[in-house]
Amino acid sequence: MAQPYYETFQEINELGIQLAYSTTPGGYHPLHWHEEIELLYQLNGDATIQIEGKKYQIPKKHLTVLESREVHSTYTYSDTSMFICAHISRKYMEKYLPDIELYQIHCIPDEITDEQFPEYLAVCQRMEDLTRLYIEDAPAFLMEAEGIIMQVLAHLFRYFSVRKAANASPVDRLSLDRIRSVISYVEEHFQEQISLQEISDHLGLGREYFCRFFKKNMGMSFLRYVNEVRVSHIYQDLLRTDAPVAELAEQNGFHNQKLFNRTFKEIYGCTPSAVRRQQSAPLPAKG
Repeated sequence: MAQPYYETFQEINELGIQLAYSTTPGGYHPLHWHEEIELLYQLNGDATIQIEGKKYQIPKKHLTVLESREVHSTYTYSDTSMFICAHISRKYMEKYLPDIELYQIHCIPDEITDEQFPEYLAVCQRMEDLTRLYIEDAPAFLMEAEGIIMQVLAHLFRYFSVRKAANASPVDRLSLDRIRSVISYVEEHFQEQISLQEISDHLGLGREYFCRFFKKNMGMSFLRYVNEVRVSHIYQDLLRTDAPVAELAEQNGFHNQKLFNRTFKEIYGCTPSAVRRQQSAPLPAKG
């Protein structure tokens, strides 16, 4: 899949780090989760990030930390999104911080306190240093870049981490496990027709209970969520292929054209055809 909801990273190195400088189409990137800690530093434009059902506005040149196993999605407002993204394995970090599982980093721009602000500026400056390293293509770039990531991570654990409760509520753990199971299931089957009964049976829940559970934890109906997943895949296909819009909708599980058009416009603010026109529009002449 182009963007699995449960992401795994195969290029984690000996230090437990995967570092990427990415340029991707803007727009909606649906809910997903992964085992690694994620450092996300937006280089252009603003973004909205939803983490465990709560939305945050993220300005450019601000660092956001997404903890391991947190369900999250992003919406970037620029046509093209540029960012630095680092994923760090908690398992690899145990040799530096043996009780790492007892700590959780909380570093989101909207919730930085006045006391934390100088330290937050310091970690953002280190992320800017990463940007300059990449642009300059400096000798031993990777060695220096990974050193910076380790410094940022140490700073985050020192100033932005909280100690977890010794025993999380079994109910909370069960709810998160169920949500992750739904996310993974939908990613595998979104091109098919998924009934409420089918997903309820998958979790071993009654249909009515599942509907209430999903709405409470995700802030939307299950049908709306599935349609958002389908639309996000269609958007990527619009940019990557020349296939007719109706064909892409059908391939990705939409059999109601009217519903597809309405959902697409609600999420992206334009029609699928407009996305294609923007892609094919010639650049303005210079001078």
